[in-house]
Amino acid sequence: MQALLVGADRLGNIPDVLADHGITIRQHVSGRDRSHQRKLPSLPKGIQMVILFTDFLGHNVMQSFRSAAREEGVPLVCCRRSVCSLRQALAAGEASCAACPRRPG
Repeated sequence: MQALLVGADRLGNIPDVLADHGITIRQHVSGRDRSHQRKLPSLPKGIQMVILFTDFLGHNVMQSFRSAAREEGVPLVCCRRSVCSLRQALAAGEASCAACPRRPG
C-alpha cells in the first residue's frame, strides 16, 4: 500500500513500522510550506492511504489533506508522530476495515 505522510520534519523509525504493516512511503510532506495550507486539487496519483501526524500540523493543513482524502475515498489515519501512536492507529484502522460491510470478499 502506498501512503502519503503529512507532518513531521524527520520520520525516525516510522518507515520501519509502516513496512511491518505492508505500507510504503510514496511521498512525505512536512506541511510547513505555505502552499500546503491551501486547498489541494487532488492527492498525488497512486496514493492509497493518508497519514497525518497531528502534533506537527496546523489546522488548515490538516483540513486540506483530510478533505482531499475524503473526496477521493482514501483511508485516513491520524496520530501523533510516535511509533507507539502510529502502531495503535494502524491497528485500530485494520480492525475497523475488517469489520466494514463495504469490504470486498
